[in-house]
Amino acid sequence: MTTSRKTVFLTGATGNMGREAVKRIAERRDTLRLRILVRPEERKHPVVRAVEHEQLAEIVWGDLTDPASIAEGVKGADVVLHVGGLVSPQCDRMPPEVVTAVNVGGARNIVDAIRATGDADRTRLVYIGTVAETGSRNAPIHWGRTGDPIKISTYDHYAVTKTQAEAVVAESGIRHWVSVRQSGMAHFNMWRIFDPIMFHNPLNGVFEWSTANDSGRLMAALCGDDVPDALWRGFYNIGGGATSRVVNHEFMARSMPDFRKVLRPHWFATRNFHGQWYADSDRLEALVPFREQSIDAFFDEAPRHMPAVARLFPKLLPGLVRKRIEALARAPEGSLHWFATNDDAKIQAYFGSRAAWETIPRDWDQFTFAQPSRTPNLLDHGYDESRDPEDWRLDDLRAAADYRGGHCHAAEYKGVHAPVDWECASGHRFAMSPNLYLRGGHWCPTCMVAPAGYEAEAKRNPFFAQVWRDEGPA
Repeated sequence: MTTSRKTVFLTGATGNMGREAVKRIAERRDTLRLRILVRPEERKHPVVRAVEHEQLAEIVWGDLTDPASIAEGVKGADVVLHVGGLVSPQCDRMPPEVVTAVNVGGARNIVDAIRATGDADRTRLVYIGTVAETGSRNAPIHWGRTGDPIKISTYDHYAVTKTQAEAVVAESGIRHWVSVRQSGMAHFNMWRIFDPIMFHNPLNGVFEWSTANDSGRLMAALCGDDVPDALWRGFYNIGGGATSRVVNHEFMARSMPDFRKVLRPHWFATRNFHGQWYADSDRLEALVPFREQSIDAFFDEAPRHMPAVARLFPKLLPGLVRKRIEALARAPEGSLHWFATNDDAKIQAYFGSRAAWETIPRDWDQFTFAQPSRTPNLLDHGYDESRDPEDWRLDDLRAAADYRGGHCHAAEYKGVHAPVDWECASGHRFAMSPNLYLRGGHWCPTCMVAPAGYEAEAKRNPFFAQVWRDEGPA
């Protein structure tokens, strides 16, 4: 007996995005057959138990670094949803080579498996990128879109690996791939997060949030027959749109109404994180409708997913909660720890200088809650963006390379996906497709992932200088 159901191979099923994808794909069991990759040590994970109990999916036991288990998962798959990987803050405490092996090596294993055991012309590959690829975008450059410069925050090896993995996918030769960059994703387990990374996020920074609910809907939608051809081999930002664009202090007020009693403004970094409002997130929604839950709707529902003690504790014992959170800020990788130990490198990266930090008010009455402009302000990408990529000419490539302080060595233009020989402002030669270079915002593979060289890069690269104005020493 034959079946017309598509086979979907999903990595990262036990994560917050993955579990929503499992749920949404299971709702389409009449047309989709799900296969998931699970590490053997996660056998007792609640998602895995639910999958086994309800027979929601076939399980492939293995991990992203194991080519054999990846090949088993990819074989016969119509769609590969590559959601899995090591993420912050957990991976920030792991050896960089381990994070690279999982995030970059995993992407290579998936691409290799599609070439070897799948069908590079038919199999769809969905890669989940991250807003961290474009780094800190404080006002007035808080509006962004794909094609803006890759700019990785200092100490963010996670973003390095996600950027490199995105390039692996984009240059794979697979016909149907897409990179969708996840923004801040609101999920109902956020109340459990208790990590010093919370102090790395500037209060006056911005995020265009998505929710785990909507991200799961997107993953299921990308498996459908009605996905337009225009989506493939492109880069998109996942965001909730206008109703989900908030300033970070607004998000904090919704998630912790009594924050003034338990937090202090000088505990929070002022730069070197990531986040932006998207000028282009509606593009993805137009191609593959997935939005269902605004950030306001998420906050309305979130209390039902929290224990009563977690909601009441800050109200009943704010002093005790404040001491506990301040202790976290003083712990290694906490903001106050950097000043206590005179960690000048971290101080400069996240505050600009000790003097700049000292000007931050110590109480909320003196703190300025910013409201950045709601009018999109787009960066110049250095070429005629009104022209369809299929109509690009050699002059477009040369103009873009000049604007980046580099040079295009191509003698002819062979198409948007054909590798071109480029030279960056530092003299590095590299081959990269115009698609990845211009539509993805990538550039020299050496300079792109080296934040220590960004200040020098900005002096010779006008394209990059647009996003570096707010990041020099204070």
